[in-house]
Amino acid sequence: MQKGIEVGQCNNNEKSSLPNNVEPKKTFRSALPQILATSAKNILLLGYGMTLGFPTIVIPSLQPHHGNVTDLREKDTLSLTEEQISWFSSINLICVPLGCLMSGTLTQPLGRKRAMILVNVPFIVAWVMFHYASNVGMLYASLVLTGLGGGLLEAPVLTYVAEITQPHLRGMLSATSSMCVILGVFIQFLMGTMLSWRTVASINVMFPVTAVVALCFVPESPYWLIGRGRVADAEKSLCWLRGWVKPHEVQPELLQLVSSLKSHSPSNRHNVTSVSFTPSCSSWRNYTKRNFLQPYSLVAAGFFFGHFGGMTTLQTYAVSIFAQLGTPVDKYIATLYLGLVQLGGALICVILVHWTGKRPLTCVSTVGSGVCFIVVATYAYLYSSRNSYEWLPMTFLIGSAFLSHVGIRLLPWILIGEVYPSEIRGVASGASGSIGYIFGFAANKVYFYMLNSMTLPGTFWCYGAVSLVGSVFFHFFLPETEGRTLLEIQEHFEGSRNLLKKGRVSSKDPEKLGTVNPALVPDETHL
Repeated sequence: MQKGIEVGQCNNNEKSSLPNNVEPKKTFRSALPQILATSAKNILLLGYGMTLGFPTIVIPSLQPHHGNVTDLREKDTLSLTEEQISWFSSINLICVPLGCLMSGTLTQPLGRKRAMILVNVPFIVAWVMFHYASNVGMLYASLVLTGLGGGLLEAPVLTYVAEITQPHLRGMLSATSSMCVILGVFIQFLMGTMLSWRTVASINVMFPVTAVVALCFVPESPYWLIGRGRVADAEKSLCWLRGWVKPHEVQPELLQLVSSLKSHSPSNRHNVTSVSFTPSCSSWRNYTKRNFLQPYSLVAAGFFFGHFGGMTTLQTYAVSIFAQLGTPVDKYIATLYLGLVQLGGALICVILVHWTGKRPLTCVSTVGSGVCFIVVATYAYLYSSRNSYEWLPMTFLIGSAFLSHVGIRLLPWILIGEVYPSEIRGVASGASGSIGYIFGFAANKVYFYMLNSMTLPGTFWCYGAVSLVGSVFFHFFLPETEGRTLLEIQEHFEGSRNLLKKGRVSSKDPEKLGTVNPALVPDETHL
């Protein structure tokens, strides 16, 4: 394999001969390595989802009053007060934003792959501490580690997928992230029905260990490698990611990436023969520009409407909500159905986003979820005695879970990896994940205040109204990014391109799909 490319040949006269649009190869062989690399990353997210579902199966065993406990799964030497349990159920969510804020800063110098490998360490330590926990302090410390670990993985996970995938695969593979987190939560619910929580904790250690092993076999982001001046390594990475091809088959893409980086480097603008990129600190002025503020506002709005549209509180308090409304089946079985349809909705999103684009899915998701909550609120108001139509509230609440996960619940996580300029992508991704968890924490905290002041029907009417307002907001402000390169998306937020008026790029039109690598945007933190 070549030790790099002869960048010296790319002088000012010859740069114009570089291809502006490299047609992506849409074969199974070219897609398979991208799927494998994404799957390795998803094992990490599966383990993180388990940390979110784990407190749910632990709390019944730690409650101070069980009555006569005959189930061995609920017998434990530890017992917490109600106040301690309230902290146990939320302390990890408080710590996630802290990890998010550090995530981007640590990802830039370490690289995407190395950062994803190292973030498994706090998860492994946390599961071991959970298994041997003998006091409340050990439980809290374990939750702090899982929360920080969950925040630290945000930037490397989201940016890695955006930088290694082709445009026509990016949306679908990005959507698998949230699906794996949801799957991790569901796996904990299933394991909790069969095993004690300490046994579950010991089994959970296998997942971060497996993630470390899997990540060792996938390449680093070629985009990050080019930014570090490691052109030969970037070439090897591209060869692996594009179907284990020969070096000459990735030369057009590699040349275009190097040319894009060099042309935006102030120090190299008149010295195109140099391939040495030295890192420099990103200016905080970048975070006051339109191309950060607009996408950040869009992502924050996605999180706001997703959390305050009712799904967060429904997932957290599902058992008590089903009990209050009355269901034709056991409230725990109804909650299990809720978890299943959440996973199903996420899977449908992963499949459909490539074909329909994000805008239609978001519209159906927000309108459908809003209508479901309004129907349930009306039922609760008119049939408070719960003597009639008991199937209706369960059906529509489960329907809201499905519809919300088809679009709005996954939307902001997909957008994070593709809407930010490359020079701030790492830090912006961490900040975006942080605001998402803050909104989630706030939605759960204000639920009881809303319930006490507006009753359950009023609370659900409010959730429905928020979802419907969200559908109007996204109709006017959500660009169709599916099938677009990161450069085209950046141009939209800079104002030089409008992705609102134009429909998504057809997967049958390869010339409009742009470059093979969507991450052909200069990363000035590496220049």
